[in-house]
Amino acid sequence: MINIYSDTTQTALKYLKDTEANIHNVLIMAGNFGIIDSSWNLFFHSIHSNLLMDISDSLDLSLSISTNQVSTRYSDDVQNSNSVVNLMFFRPNSLELNNHTIYSDFCYLFDHIPLTVDIFIIKEFVPKKQHTIIKNSGE
Repeated sequence: MINIYSDTTQTALKYLKDTEANIHNVLIMAGNFGIIDSSWNLFFHSIHSNLLMDISDSLDLSLSISTNQVSTRYSDDVQNSNSVVNLMFFRPNSLELNNHTIYSDFCYLFDHIPLTVDIFIIKEFVPKKQHTIIKNSGE
């Protein structure tokens, strides 16, 4: 799982792009990407969205569509409109991870709204071994 908080110069995405070859088996990439783009905000385009989509493709992830498509950042400045900057990416064609929910009820408490996804964990037996090192032993 990768959690992103990117600044205005997209330092986090640039770092991720440089290290993506060493990252394997990512199931979820989420966070505040700080990118306003027409793919998730009407009438906007960011030069950084292509970098974000390239990274998600290289990690074999796809942009998730929320079950309720509302803003994820609510501006306290009336000059700035509300927007979607918090995003989630999942493995494509995953039955377990295929959408997320935006908790818009919290828009009056925070400027960034929490996103959640249900992850189902299958109960299975995992064998374990337990070893104890006795206090003051030579080990």
